[in-house]
Amino acid sequence: MTLPAAQPAARPTILRFLAAMAAGNLLWEVAQVPLYTLWVDGSWGQIGYAVLHCTVGDVMIAGICLLLSLAVLGRNAWPLQRFGAVAAATVLLALSYTIFSEWLNTEVRESWAYREAMPRLPVLGTGLTPVLQLIVVPVLGFRWAPPRAGR
Repeated sequence: MTLPAAQPAARPTILRFLAAMAAGNLLWEVAQVPLYTLWVDGSWGQIGYAVLHCTVGDVMIAGICLLLSLAVLGRNAWPLQRFGAVAAATVLLALSYTIFSEWLNTEVRESWAYREAMPRLPVLGTGLTPVLQLIVVPVLGFRWAPPRAGR
């Protein structure tokens, strides 16, 4: 039994999404770094490394969540069919991972810490800006990523 070939639009759509994730997350990381203690305790080199490291990590998270969503929901018709379902699942998976990762790294490992200026989610204590990041940036990425007419 052979599976039907994937949509020709899938690869460029995925690449556009990942490019949007790279640009959007880089901008977001630069904007939110003053909300972490690294801003006052770290050197410029440490801050630059953290921004780059976190941006690459965010793109990897988004890419893995997209692939998982495609494996479960997308099948071979994506992105021409089920685009919204795959996008929603990707955002939900990325958001879930982010909440877990922020908790793990701030509370358990103490790998990083928030400054007082960081708004936090009630009950969880997770920083608001990283949570918003993994909602806003992927949503904008998916809005830019769909197949283009005539391509």
